Amino acid sequence: MISRAWWILAVVLMLVPLALTNDFYYEVAIIALFNAMIAVGLNLLMGYAGQISLAHGAFAGLGGYLSAILVGTYGLDPLFAIAVSMGIMAAFAYLIARPILRLSGHYLAMATLGVGVIVSIALTNEEEFTGGTDGMSVEGFSLLGYPLDQGWQWYLLASVLLLGLMALSHNLIRSPLGRILRSLHDSEKAASSVGVDIARYKSRIFVLSVLIATLAGSLYAFFAGFISPQEAGFGRSIELVVMVVLGGMGRLYGAVIGAVILTLLPQFLASFEEYQTLIYGMIIIGVMVFMPRGIVSLFDRNPSHAG
Repeated sequence: MISRAWWILAVVLMLVPLALTNDFYYEVAIIALFNAMIAVGLNLLMGYAGQISLAHGAFAGLGGYLSAILVGTYGLDPLFAIAVSMGIMAAFAYLIARPILRLSGHYLAMATLGVGVIVSIALTNEEEFTGGTDGMSVEGFSLLGYPLDQGWQWYLLASVLLLGLMALSHNLIRSPLGRILRSLHDSEKAASSVGVDIARYKSRIFVLSVLIATLAGSLYAFFAGFISPQEAGFGRSIELVVMVVLGGMGRLYGAVIGAVILTLLPQFLASFEEYQTLIYGMIIIGVMVFMPRGIVSLFDRNPSHAG
């Protein structure tokens, strides 16, 4: 089942190219779509399951590095490289999920922060494979032998993937698994008392969220043709969390709105270079104070977690 909001998003994505008059506009739009993909996955973890992560920037960046290395160093096909990277990251996420997700609140936040910092340091210091602080160039991307070297091609791919992800997420949060995730968000003790295997379901949604971040991070690396440790830094992870909170935690389309706004906002503030950071911060604080449930609350009359 697909919601009315999904069709609205699909129409918007079809109309946006009419306003993309040059390569720079396409680039910003594509980055916004990749950010939206990661934010949607993070929202499943934070907004629905109630588990915070301050390491998703690191997961996306590490996934991008893995795909780039597999293609550039080992000569794998880009699609196969992304699939292998997702498999590696799924195993990595599962291994760290069990011990980390036993924690909650500030302890969980600090644990995920620690993982993110370790990943960022490793990418910075491993110069032989990652290029260290200078980053590394990434080979071009081809889809079934067809090279993607035009902005509209990347925009189409990112749009299709985002729409597919939204449909998947929409059905997931309305499934029995979605109800279990919301029960974890509301009260883990209550969920455990009725037989819910808390560790199992928290691990599942964590792995799914990391897989989405890996896919988006890998595609971004191929699109940009370059990746650096900055893409896996602490600031990047915080930016992704703010996207989810700004749009509306526990609101599926809020993550998309938050990602688009935070991607476009620096471009609109470029003419206020001296005051850009100040204005940027004031806008975010204003939204948090006057719209605590996120920007999507302006359009959504239903305060539940239904999406």
